[in-house]
Amino acid sequence: MTAQTESVHLRQGAGFEFDVSFGPALPALHADLPPPTGGGKGPSPEQMLAAAVGNCLSASLLFALRKFKQSPDPVSADVEAEVGRNAEGRQRVLGMRARIALGVPADRLENLQRVLDTFETYCTVTQSVRAAIPVTVEVVDSLGARVK
Repeated sequence: MTAQTESVHLRQGAGFEFDVSFGPALPALHADLPPPTGGGKGPSPEQMLAAAVGNCLSASLLFALRKFKQSPDPVSADVEAEVGRNAEGRQRVLGMRARIALGVPADRLENLQRVLDTFETYCTVTQSVRAAIPVTVEVVDSLGARVK
């Protein structure tokens, strides 16, 4: 299988602000560090990492359910990145917790357990991040019942 390359371009603005370009067909993203270092005028790198994990997990779950002709829409996710000091005293993302919510009750989705058992293994970003950062995942249905 041939490797694929994904590219972004960052250009500094004022202070610690950066415009992140994903190519000509997509809108740019304005990023910044939180105060006191930056002005907090955009998502922080830690927030973007959490967004990437949440987006990948949600899309992987949605893709897997749709393969079985199931419609869990709308899927939503909340991701928390715990930021603190590591053993060397340096700021790091120490762990992440993702909570994915299905848009329908679990009993309306066929093959749900089969999907829940495997969807995380197909998530490129989460599996890559897990090599260095613990990531826990919880899935609930639209009634709030925990299904994973």
